[in-house]
Amino acid sequence: MPAAIARKPPSEMKLLGISGSLRRVSTNSALLRALADNAPDDVTIEISELIGELPIFNSDREGDLTPCAVEAFGRQIHEADGLIFACPEYAHGIPGGLKNALDWMVSRDEIPNKPAMLVRASTRSDHALSALQEVLRTMSLRLMPEVGFAVHLLGKAAERMEEILSAAEARDGMRQALARFDRFIRAERSA
Repeated sequence: MPAAIARKPPSEMKLLGISGSLRRVSTNSALLRALADNAPDDVTIEISELIGELPIFNSDREGDLTPCAVEAFGRQIHEADGLIFACPEYAHGIPGGLKNALDWMVSRDEIPNKPAMLVRASTRSDHALSALQEVLRTMSLRLMPEVGFAVHLLGKAAERMEEILSAAEARDGMRQALARFDRFIRAERSA
């Protein structure tokens, strides 16, 4: 007899946060953690820690030769109802680690049509935001039309970042962004 498959209630939403920064004190990772802390009860946000584990993309290693970390990253994406990207800007572009992770997903089936929201930990990351939007659209993700949430954390010490992210205005903005994303995901499902 097959084992019972645990199914989540239809009202429960599981999101995957993907930070484009590998820094220990990353403003983008701090923003994703704050979003997770301010998510409604029926929304869970897991933050992927796998980007730094992925080898450099090589199409010769796809299929049966796909590295375990890539498979694990693909499973995280598959299990999520939507993706939240927080991406810094390096030299007017997407950081190499995030672009590498996306390159691994190009020919896989977990990512097409996945709803995605972009959040910003810097108001000066227009080039990276534009480049990331282009890459995600090319990969057939369903991008929420507007940036979900933006806050300026660039150059702030960890204590100051926490202070900014725990302020009532920021917490309210994060909850509103997650509510908009929830509505966007549900609309995409019914389209």
